[in-house]
Amino acid sequence: MLAHLPATADLSPIAEKRPVQGYKERFVYCFDAESLGRLPEGKALFWRSFRDTWQRGAFAALLVDKFEEHIRSRLKGTPDFEFYDELLLVHDIRNYSLGPHTDSQRKLISVVFNLPADDQHASMGTCVYIPQDGTFSCPGGPHYKHERFVRARSMPYVPNSVFCFFKTDNSFHGVEKLDEEGYGRWLLLYDIYMRPKQAVAAPGAPVYGAAPSVRFF
Repeated sequence: MLAHLPATADLSPIAEKRPVQGYKERFVYCFDAESLGRLPEGKALFWRSFRDTWQRGAFAALLVDKFEEHIRSRLKGTPDFEFYDELLLVHDIRNYSLGPHTDSQRKLISVVFNLPADDQHASMGTCVYIPQDGTFSCPGGPHYKHERFVRARSMPYVPNSVFCFFKTDNSFHGVEKLDEEGYGRWLLLYDIYMRPKQAVAAPGAPVYGAAPSVRFF
């Protein structure tokens, strides 16, 4: 994977691809046809094959089975829904930071694959936070100031490591400021979202799932 990472010129500021503002140090690479078309042939073939294999549903089904009890509890009484997944390559450069947050209300599961070349930058991993106000929770959306939280753990940014969590109202996570000159971190993000079943899927987007009363995949 490291040998096939896109060049920085093939990345896009996250504000151009996602409805977020204020994170000019975060760049992303999507796996759509237009983005793949910008890569050299060898890299395009690698990532197209990776995307098509990864999003066939087997890994998503594994995660949904793992968290099935939590998913059913969270979605009890909601209308029929379907799941969809998303892959995103991320490159964060110096001065990037991400305030503690619990993610979108549409999200169910997040998986963060770390892609460093060595173990010399372990402190640059995603962090888990606890609110200083023990009663505070958030259904999702805002990013908060680090000062309102205690950092409970920093997930090591080392080769062959991954961080997975189920989205809740207190799944606060974020990133401490990256301050290493000339070094950026690479991540592969894999997320599972939900939406009402009647929603129209984007052309070509893989869709999984069924009503809550039947098996998810």
